[in-house]
Amino acid sequence: MNVLRFQDLIAQGKAAGQRVFIRADLNVPLDDAGKITEDTRIRASIPCIEMALQAGAAVMVTSHLGRPTEGEFKPEDSLAPVAKRLGELMGREVPVVANWIDGVDVRPGQFVLLENCRVNKGEKKNSEELAKKMAALCDIFVHDAFGTAHRAEASTYGIAQFAKIACAGPLLAAEIDAITKALANPKRPLVAIVAGSKVSTKLTILQSLAKNVDQLIVGGGIANTFMLAAGLQIGKSLAEADLIADAKAVIEAMKARGAAVPIPVDVVTAKTFAADAIATVKAATEVEADDMILDIGPKSAAQLATQLKAAGTIVWNGQVGVFEFDAFAHGTETIARAIANSQAFSIAGGGDTLAAIAKYGIERDVGYISTGGGAFLEVLEGKTLPAFEILQRRAQG
Repeated sequence: MNVLRFQDLIAQGKAAGQRVFIRADLNVPLDDAGKITEDTRIRASIPCIEMALQAGAAVMVTSHLGRPTEGEFKPEDSLAPVAKRLGELMGREVPVVANWIDGVDVRPGQFVLLENCRVNKGEKKNSEELAKKMAALCDIFVHDAFGTAHRAEASTYGIAQFAKIACAGPLLAAEIDAITKALANPKRPLVAIVAGSKVSTKLTILQSLAKNVDQLIVGGGIANTFMLAAGLQIGKSLAEADLIADAKAVIEAMKARGAAVPIPVDVVTAKTFAADAIATVKAATEVEADDMILDIGPKSAAQLATQLKAAGTIVWNGQVGVFEFDAFAHGTETIARAIANSQAFSIAGGGDTLAAIAKYGIERDVGYISTGGGAFLEVLEGKTLPAFEILQRRAQG
């Protein structure tokens, strides 16, 4: 994917003395007292900021936080907790600037945090007037927020249209490279894991991947719908009976290419959905009417692990069982460890997937962990993200 990269501009000496506007993703979780409970996104954004400062730029950074009402700033919408944490991590004071649209006083070597960009009227609808005002603040716009790359908003898309120079920051560039490696130029076999509660939310992803992957592993409620499509009984398990035809179409599309959607041969069931429910392993053909399938069985997990260890590329989105309950976490753990032990290039994304990676401590063994949930899913759907589209267009001059 041909986009201008911030690293290249710096290497060419083009950032020195320039006003650099970085759109970061600093949308971190806060507790009821307004304290940050998890700071991964803040830590991930620092390299781009430090890169700009070391290059001698005047640095402005903004992000959204939460779901503020446009035009109505409230104290709980403030990026002040983010500025405090940034200051602690970077060892410097980080001033927060409010009402910044009409001008920002920042000099080379200085860094200011511009207040929550979603408070600005016209942000979500990508107001041209707002975007032009943002663009006028800077000489270089740097998009480094992959988590927002699927949204065409004023601070993510409009500003990239009108800024003198628009480029990808290191985080966004890394996402582009990982996605290209996994989907555009994959080492075969390419295995995709798509799991979750509903086929309906991921049907377009399944249809898109069915045209490209060598193995399509489905899990969770999605796998239950595929079991129905394969003629198996699933008791009172979560499924979408009205999408059986769609599941069959995906199976047939894979079969026509000599590829496959592995159907579980054994499952772990319970009579109730609870952490202390009694877990029973049984053949997939022996599910009773009052059973709930809450995980794949050990035989199925072992078969999938063998496939994953032989893969060239793995795309992972979602857990295959109710891994929050320890009795029904073995399938997800087996798959997670198989991915960690595989020689394949692996790319993982989505909130539940990241939680599983953290639970089993395999962060260092996954090739690339995507920072964007919705954006990652839209890439899997085969969509061109607005951020990628505008940056490619600007790179062409």
